[in-house]
Amino acid sequence: MTIKVGDKIPSVTLKHLGADGMEDLSTDDLLRDKKTVLFAVPGAFTPTCSAQHVPGFLTHASEIKEKGVDQIICLSVNDAFVMNAWGKDRGTGEEILMLGDGNGDLTSLMDLTLDGSGFGLG
Repeated sequence: MTIKVGDKIPSVTLKHLGADGMEDLSTDDLLRDKKTVLFAVPGAFTPTCSAQHVPGFLTHASEIKEKGVDQIICLSVNDAFVMNAWGKDRGTGEEILMLGDGNGDLTSLMDLTLDGSGFGLG
């Protein structure tokens, strides 16, 4: 599946661990009437994702939001506990919403799965 600007994200439930505990967030509710930058990484705490991907979006978050973006979301096939810990470790605060696609539902529906065993994943 080739993803293009304006494509509809499939309807799934993602997990977020916030100040009030575990939340189920539907993509329909999460993305409705919002301009969103959604980026996905192969795994939390991986070297490149930790050193480049998340810091890059964090560094440029205000510039991105100045262009009319309402929210920046980081998605990974990790559970919400790991995504929460990784967000704290990277200092994402309120700038990037860290979401877990623990069962890979969204990742699979968007045909974004990969065999990461050659990279120490999986």
